[in-house]
Amino acid sequence: MRNVSGAALSGPRAKLDADTIRATYSRYAKSYDSWFGLISRAARNAAVTAVNNAPGHQVLEVGVGTGLALPLYKSAKRITGIDLSRDMLAIARERASRLGLHHVESLLEMDAQATEFEDDSFDVAVAMFVASVVPDPHALVKELRRVVKPGGKILFVNHFARESGPVWWVERAMAGASGKLGWHPDFRLGHMFSPADLATAKVRDMRPLGLFRLVEMRND
Repeated sequence: MRNVSGAALSGPRAKLDADTIRATYSRYAKSYDSWFGLISRAARNAAVTAVNNAPGHQVLEVGVGTGLALPLYKSAKRITGIDLSRDMLAIARERASRLGLHHVESLLEMDAQATEFEDDSFDVAVAMFVASVVPDPHALVKELRRVVKPGGKILFVNHFARESGPVWWVERAMAGASGKLGWHPDFRLGHMFSPADLATAKVRDMRPLGLFRLVEMRND
């Protein structure tokens, strides 16, 4: 584990709105598990392990997608999943039903930046691969702080661009294709987290090749 600190940055160059996100992930829904599911498996497993080890039972999974993580949670955890993509949620609901995942309490179409939950509804929130997708990542952090109980855990697993080096140049070169990709290749930790957030957050590089990072924060 390591702590990361730094100044907040201006946002990525291209903005993604809700309609663009819905359209993009509608195209991805049927093939998502076969390509992104494989690439992201190690990072997803690490995030779920962190959730399973966290105190409390009420868990919010933001960006539940096709429900790839749902079978991995301990049965004692009570899972609420949200996503903006109706097509992906349909697959997640079918998965939960087919596998008899009784710990999954609800799978809802909802905007992660402005949920319909009451304050302090969850013990843990985990946002999987959505930080570089939402139009306003600062609003996402603020919303998760609102719905998670004080002292609870908030986790983000996502691609965060490098600060320098050849990979950074590739990520910046891909930034103009954000609308077609459905995510921001040039999205960095500082685009989302304040220096105060990063001073206390635990950040771990995930396999493969550090493509993803897991960020763990206490909701203080």
